[in-house]
Amino acid sequence: MKFLDLAKVYIRSGSGGSGSVSFRREKFIEFGGPDGGDGGHGGSVWAEAVDGLNTLIDFRYQQHFFADNGRPGMGQQRSGANGADIVLRVPAGTEIIDEDQETVIADLAEVGDRVLLAKGGNGGFGNLHFKSSTNQAPRRANPGLEGIERTIWLRLKLIADVGLLGMPNAGKSTFLAATSNARPKIADYPFTTLHPNLGVVGVDGVEFVVADIPGLIEGASEGRGLGDLFLGHIERCAVLLHLVDGSSNELLEDYQTIVSEIEAYGAGLAEKPRLTVLNKIDALDAEERMFLRDELARVSGGDVWMMSGVSGEGIQDILRSLRDHIDENRLRHRQDDQEDVGSWQP
Repeated sequence: MKFLDLAKVYIRSGSGGSGSVSFRREKFIEFGGPDGGDGGHGGSVWAEAVDGLNTLIDFRYQQHFFADNGRPGMGQQRSGANGADIVLRVPAGTEIIDEDQETVIADLAEVGDRVLLAKGGNGGFGNLHFKSSTNQAPRRANPGLEGIERTIWLRLKLIADVGLLGMPNAGKSTFLAATSNARPKIADYPFTTLHPNLGVVGVDGVEFVVADIPGLIEGASEGRGLGDLFLGHIERCAVLLHLVDGSSNELLEDYQTIVSEIEAYGAGLAEKPRLTVLNKIDALDAEERMFLRDELARVSGGDVWMMSGVSGEGIQDILRSLRDHIDENRLRHRQDDQEDVGSWQP
């Protein structure tokens, strides 16, 4: 299945049906009076996050979504039928953005989240509605209200617990393939990964989701390369895993480039917990490992883990550390939710 995380969609709610002008006409009833029914309401346009989707590819082949119009009212006080609603089914983690591509209308972060995008028009009143003591035979009815037409953008931000960071060819896809059933493309050249990949990783009986995005280069936050297009997919992650290529001749510069780019991107990425990992240590001898780890720790100001995605060395310890960060994040969110509920007053 092709991956698509941004789609432009045109929507229109249904117009309301017109009210009816009708009078009761039956044998032996000389003055039947008005009996025109009201028009039906137009259908509305909704968006709902559903399970089983992780791409917006369906919206590449269908961009127009129009709800049904309400049916007009009829005589004998018969109201018109309401128009059918239409629902845009999107993956969890989809943001609904206005046409200006800046205003966020809704964020459907969880399965079952639902939002009204365009309300259907009300049906018009029939002439029965206008009957009064002074006007017992009204000959007017209201037309239905027009539906709402608008353009929106759908932007998908994948729901993952761990986000992989690194320069192109830093070994992110190899790590994902070594720890999960995901099978991303792996090769010895930069930009092998052209779209995000998700993998379910398990350690000590606990599973969590890891997102691999294309590698970043200098200037990615300003549009260079591919990474800036996909940094949004790791905004929701609980922890970031920063892989640094131990075989690179510019190891410290590579590390600083990634840190600078996530700081420039914003959206709180720089404040997220981050594990710095010296990768590809299978290509280094013991002395080189220690030297590069100490240099990386000096620049990063924190602990540095060592790992080899090929040989598997150090992977289990890193997975356990990631799990601890994820558990801590979930506990913090649970406490915040409880505080919000406790502070509510009727």
